[in-house]
Amino acid sequence: MKKIIFTLLFTSLALITIHGQSGTKLEVGMKAPEWMFTDADKKEFTMNSWPGKVLQLNYVDPDESDLNDAFNDAVKKATDVDKTLSKDLFKGFGIVDCKSTWKPNGLIRMIAGNKAKKYDTTILFDYNATLQNSWGLPKDNYTVVILDKSRICRAVYKGHIPESDNQKIVQMIIDLTKE
Repeated sequence: MKKIIFTLLFTSLALITIHGQSGTKLEVGMKAPEWMFTDADKKEFTMNSWPGKVLQLNYVDPDESDLNDAFNDAVKKATDVDKTLSKDLFKGFGIVDCKSTWKPNGLIRMIAGNKAKKYDTTILFDYNATLQNSWGLPKDNYTVVILDKSRICRAVYKGHIPESDNQKIVQMIIDLTKE
């Protein structure tokens, strides 16, 4: 009887450990694990779709889609108006966390299409919260991840980015493009 209880206890602990290691929380200094998502036209993208570029990845719950517009406007200004951030060396894009919302996928694609036009960017769709689970990103949130050209995580911003931080982050991205 003791052997059975010990075996069950050991097996339970082993399963909890294995389950807990299914995703690695992405932290500054870590190489970002690869992923693959599709856009509205079902075209597949990975981080390697933009080789040699610094990436700004916006992982967004559609219910929070406007949360960091001021930050994205600052990035757009740096690329399109000030020309201090080169589109040849930088790519900002969004991945929609479709599982974190009640909104139907058709409405999500419509909202994403409007954002893609506004920011002249690519919007991808994570229907199963794959990136949220594999990178340890928060649910029901707006997370901005900055990756250097080697896909090393240089920054993770969860939630609203204060406007007072926008220029500092844009400058960090500019500096990363020069490395």
